[in-house]
Amino acid sequence: MGKRQSSPSPLTPYPSRVTACVFRTPWGWMGMSETTKGINAVVLPKASRQTVLSELGFPSVERLEGRTSPRLREAQTQLLGYLAGTRRSFDLPLDLSRGTSFQQKVWRTLRRISYGRLRSYQWVAARVGGRQYARAVGNAVGANPMPIVIPCHRIVAQDASLGGFSGGLPTKRKLLTLEGTLAVLRPGRSLG
Repeated sequence: MGKRQSSPSPLTPYPSRVTACVFRTPWGWMGMSETTKGINAVVLPKASRQTVLSELGFPSVERLEGRTSPRLREAQTQLLGYLAGTRRSFDLPLDLSRGTSFQQKVWRTLRRISYGRLRSYQWVAARVGGRQYARAVGNAVGANPMPIVIPCHRIVAQDASLGGFSGGLPTKRKLLTLEGTLAVLRPGRSLG
């Protein structure tokens, strides 16, 4: 019998990364990476370029210089347009292969939540298998490797409170303010 090869864990960082870019935005330093299949990571605004590089898994800037692909340039343009309030959706190929099949299902569902809309974890759970999966949905939302592009910031608690956010609640508030939905959240309101 031949030796059985093990496949990489679905959460192995960037097994087939092609390139990445780091750029400054009015909100701070951000970054993205891609594989041959599409964009596979977005780093939310940080105070320094080095912090973004570390989150992308690049030890230094030298490994990035001169390697930005046309797809990453387009993704950067779309993301900057979104942050400026001139773009409401993203038209980019995405590589979701870092997630489990359940996470991918959740992320595809998140992509269908349009700009200016809020949904609850239970709403997502009902679309990916049943309301009993709300906690698992929360874990999948928290593991989203492409925040903003996959709009996990549009997911809030059933009681219309903010819930969590991998980029921190101040960033979530800022994103919801940009989309005009922060004012919708109020105690005592229930979201579907």
